[in-house]
This record gives sequence, structure tokens and C-alpha cells, in this order.
Amino acid sequence: MRSIRNRLGKTQEEFAEILDISVDFLSLVERGLNAPSFESIEAFSITLGIPVRDFFDFSPETTSQAHKTPNVYKS
Repeated sequence: MRSIRNRLGKTQEEFAEILDISVDFLSLVERGLNAPSFESIEAFSITLGIPVRDFFDFSPETTSQAHKTPNVYKS
């Protein structure tokens, strides 16, 4: 989630608002202390306009630019 958020240039607050989740939950997910359900990941995928697989791309941010997010929800 952090990688996707960083690619979008969003703060945790902005990203949590877009995804309709709490900042606390987002922080836990980004630190690996909690995980969203598969249903939530699917909803996030639809909201952001990115493939579900992007949530499971664990390559380093500096080398992973293959999955850009062209259809991102704009507020």
C-alpha cells in the first residue's frame, strides 16, 4: 500500500480518505501489522483503477515502474 500511495504522491491522510479507511488502519497495513481483506483489496483496486496484482507487487519502489497507475481516482 505504501508503494502505491508513494507513486500517487499522496499523504496517508489523503490516501486513507480516497480508500474510505482510517489513517490508523492504513498505517498498520503499511507497517505490516494488519492486512485488508481480499474484498477490501478488490474495492481499493476498483477505487484506484489499478489491477489487484499491484497490491502484491513487492519489488523495490526504485526499480518497479512497470505498473504505473494511469486511471487513478482524482479528488
